[in-house]
Amino acid sequence: MEQQAFLDCGYRNATDRMVIVRCCGPECFYLERVVFPFELLSFQCPALSQVEIWTHGLGGADLVECLSVEELLVEPHLSLASAAVLETQTSGPELRPWLKAG
Repeated sequence: MEQQAFLDCGYRNATDRMVIVRCCGPECFYLERVVFPFELLSFQCPALSQVEIWTHGLGGADLVECLSVEELLVEPHLSLASAAVLETQTSGPELRPWLKAG
């Protein structure tokens, strides 16, 4: 059986109410977490997963939002060294004289 590649994802609860994040994926993958107001949840899941955001209303549980994993992907951050190399390759020292060596 082939091992699933897991993606790094993040969800920020921008509401003033507690929500429940449910992530369902292939091969019986399931993740459920409570996320408090303004809290950030970081998690990993398979590529074909679906994420549901639930809250509790007057009549019971309410589905607030359905998201695909692509909407929640966390992009890798560039290190300072690789960012400097990328900047010199795309702009050159003539546009930024402080990059020239003494």
